[in-house]
This record gives sequence, structure tokens and C-alpha cells, in this order.
Amino acid sequence: MKHLHIQHIRWAILILLFLGVWIFRWIPGAGEWYAQILYPYISTILSAVASAFPFSLCEITVVCFTVCLLVYPYRARKKGRRWMYICIHETEIITWIFVWFYWGWGINYFRDDFFMRSGTTPASYDKSVFHSFITAYTDSLNTAYLLQDPLSKNEIHEKIKETYRQVPKKFGLTVPQKYQKPKYSLVNRLYSKVGVLGYMGPFFDESHVNHELFPSQYPFVYAHELSHLLGTSSEAEANFWAYQICIRSKNHFIEYCGYLGLFPYIATDARRILSNAEFKEWIQHIHPDIVQEIQKENRYWDMQYSQLIGSIQNRLYDWYLKNNRIPSGKKNYGEVVSMLLSLPEQWWK
Repeated sequence: MKHLHIQHIRWAILILLFLGVWIFRWIPGAGEWYAQILYPYISTILSAVASAFPFSLCEITVVCFTVCLLVYPYRARKKGRRWMYICIHETEIITWIFVWFYWGWGINYFRDDFFMRSGTTPASYDKSVFHSFITAYTDSLNTAYLLQDPLSKNEIHEKIKETYRQVPKKFGLTVPQKYQKPKYSLVNRLYSKVGVLGYMGPFFDESHVNHELFPSQYPFVYAHELSHLLGTSSEAEANFWAYQICIRSKNHFIEYCGYLGLFPYIATDARRILSNAEFKEWIQHIHPDIVQEIQKENRYWDMQYSQLIGSIQNRLYDWYLKNNRIPSGKKNYGEVVSMLLSLPEQWWK
């Protein structure tokens, strides 16, 4: 009887947490309340636990849950359990994974979007405005270019966190903690094969970076993943913060990496908006050493990439984003330029 009573309490808690996810998903403003009121405490606790371990607790958790789901039916059948009993308990395990994912971090997908929080509207892609933007961007990229040894990773972490602490409060990001440090994946080679340079671990609020990154890629990718840890769910917004934080750094190398990290998204828009002649003319204005560096990085990641595994991952992640209120799916990464064009010059102050 005591076991039954505990089981009923467990199921009642699970049902409440499950229903809570859907309440935060569909009630306007509820997701923003979670992001600004609950999430700072949740992330502080979970990431503090994760910081005690040098490896990824998120990946260990996924492995443990997977093994449990695979092994449990076999052991239950050996004990004479019926398939209905097994299915109920397998469903319970999956539901606990679901609620842990969302309550740990995933409800950030349901917060107010960037434009609502910043009080702006998405900018239209006027060709003259875009041309002025990339001209100024190119000048800044060339000016920031420096041939120097990069900082140590710990120094990069601290300098980027220092700038994140200055972000205006209206954007609703949490404050980074000293103990929050990025983890390396246990299956890093697999991530390289699908073109993933970093990701957010939601079960223990851990940011992860690919340890095969080029030095000039590291600050932007780290700042991108840290923004997810601080409550950003949109990939475009994560790119926005990575760019804004890096270019505001007092360190010239990090500043340069911020401009360089934005280049792929600007180049994609430039190909779409500019004529072929205009696009080639723009590329010619970029310092040749920068172009060479970009080409070198692209060749390296193209060699790592697996078309088969990559295409599967792209479809799954596109489906995942679209089902978490990011309707553009993977195209969301490239929507960062619209955010940059939408804000007034003095927005940071």
C-alpha cells in the first residue's frame, strides 16, 4: 500500500509538471515569466551541479535514459511483467525526460521574442540600407583584423562574461556565473560530421563547444552557446548576442572574431540581395588574408562533414525548432541580420 501511495504521488507530480509545460507554451507572457523569474534560479542550481564534473552531465544523462529505455523491457519480461505494464513505465520514463528538458531550460522557447522584448519591429531588407550596412561592416571587419596570438580560453570566457553582465535588463538575459564553463562533447567527432560547432545541454544547463574549432571561431561560438545558457532560445538571437558581445570586447582579437563570426550570415543575404557583380565587388573589399582564413575554415569543416548523417541531423533539428515555436526552423540562424538592422544606434544604452 505504501508503494502504491508513493507511486500515485509521483504520477501526480509528473502530470502537474507535464501540464505546466503546456500552460507556459500557450498562455501569453507565461514563458517570459518563466525566463525572467524561475529560470535564473533553475539554471544557477543545475549549472552549479554540472560545474563539479569535468565531463558533460547532459550527455551522460541522455546515455543513462537511453540504456534504461532499452534494458527495462528485457528485465521486466524476465520478471513476468506484461507488455501493458512495461509500456506504462516506459511512457513514464519518456515523460520525465520531456518535463526535465522543458522545466530545466526548454520553456525558454515560449518566451516573448526578441522584437517584443526590444520594442522594435523586424526591418525590411531595403537594398540601399543593406548595402550601407555591409559597407560599414566590411570596414569594421578589415579594421579589426589583427595577426596576433589568441587569448587563452579561460581569458576569453571571462572577457565575454564581463560584457554579458552589461546587457540592458529589458532583454531578460540571466547573469553569467564564474563557475559556468563550456564542456567538450564525449562524441565530438560525431558533431563535427554534422557541422555542429556547439550546443546547449538542457538537462544541466551546460554549454558545449566543439574542441576542433579554429581559434578565430572559438569566441563567437562560445558567446553564442553562452547566450542560450542565459535564456536565449532563438538561434538568430544567439547569433545576435554573440556578435554584439564580441565586438564590444576591449580585446581586439575577440572583437575581430565577432565580425568574422557574422560573415556567413551576411554573405548568405548578400548573395540573395546583391547582383553577381555587386557581390564580387563586395568580396574584393575584404582583406585578402581574411578571405583566405574563411576559405581555410570552410575547407576543413567540409572535409569533416558527412552528407548522410548531416542531412538526417538537419531534418531532425529543423523539425525540432519548428515544433518549438521557431517557424523558420534552421533558417532561423540567418535571421540575425534583420535584428541588427532593426535596432536604433543607441539601443545598448
